[in-house]
Amino acid sequence: MVHPIHSDSYKVLSRLLLERRQELGLLQTDVANLLKKPQSFVSKYEAADRRLDMVELLAVLQVLNVDPHDFLDQLLVQISSRKGRANPLR
Repeated sequence: MVHPIHSDSYKVLSRLLLERRQELGLLQTDVANLLKKPQSFVSKYEAADRRLDMVELLAVLQVLNVDPHDFLDQLLVQISSRKGRANPLR
């Protein structure tokens, strides 16, 4: 069984965060500074080498100026399209 951190769903989450950072023209160090974390924190979650808990995810979304509801909607749509299911949580 694949460890959850290496799941396709988590890779989608990581990719969405990476793409948003790049859209804003921010470096990993910029995001890390805003979060008061080391650059390696951003690097690890973007590479799907580290999981974010809900509080950390909300902080990252705030720094990236992303509405959490919109982000979760986008995440669910992309996960479900990869899995070919209407409800990706099943």
